[in-house]
Amino acid sequence: MKDIDFSGRVVVVTGGASGIGRAIARAYAAAGAQLAVLDVRHGETAALLEELPGEGHLCVTGDAGVEEDVRFFAEKVLERFVHVDVLVNNACITRRGILSGCSYEDFNEVLRVGVSAPYLLSLLFRDHFSRGASMINIASTRASMSQKDTESYSAVKGALVSLTHALAMSLAPFGVRVNSISPGWIDTGAFGPLSREDALQHPAGRAGTPEDIVQAVFFLCRSGFVNAENLVIDGGMTRMMVYHGDEGWTFRPELPDTVPS
Repeated sequence: MKDIDFSGRVVVVTGGASGIGRAIARAYAAAGAQLAVLDVRHGETAALLEELPGEGHLCVTGDAGVEEDVRFFAEKVLERFVHVDVLVNNACITRRGILSGCSYEDFNEVLRVGVSAPYLLSLLFRDHFSRGASMINIASTRASMSQKDTESYSAVKGALVSLTHALAMSLAPFGVRVNSISPGWIDTGAFGPLSREDALQHPAGRAGTPEDIVQAVFFLCRSGFVNAENLVIDGGMTRMMVYHGDEGWTFRPELPDTVPS
């Protein structure tokens, strides 16, 4: 992506201090953009500011699940840069689900971070987006498939995909395109090294990397006719049909201690 030039563009990234968000922020900065980053982790946010290529970037420590923090961040962005060219809504958390006793407040905390914050930033930046601006929401393949005990995260990612096409319609008169990306298994290094099996179960032969998502973000940012779409980046996993006995996989059901007669 050495030929990509975002010089003079203002890019806002939430959850940008680690993982996929950090990779996106660094890639935009390397391409010449001015970055504004919001993240709840102060130490990592400060370290990111020191590491970003270029000058004049804005990194704010704040919680995307707290309205006052989101409003403060948006105010600082507009004070510094006046307008926004790209908004990447990446911040999200999980509080697991019903089997872990995820409470009403826990569930709504995840909603505030993963759905309410993107909506609020869209509202606050609505009149300050440049013509031709791009919003990219980082969703997940969990929007359409699940493991048990993942209700808080899965529900938020499904809502974010729906918010994407709704915002695309509402922001069209403002010249803003809105798309989402649904990553599958992306190896950020946060959970240690992956096994050979982890990689080879993917039809692509490997798990994803943050760079794969960066390339997708850049594509959506530069493709002026792609709008209201959800781009799945998962190495083909969501298209692979597997039953007991297929692909070396054996189903071993978790049976209760007692079976009703």
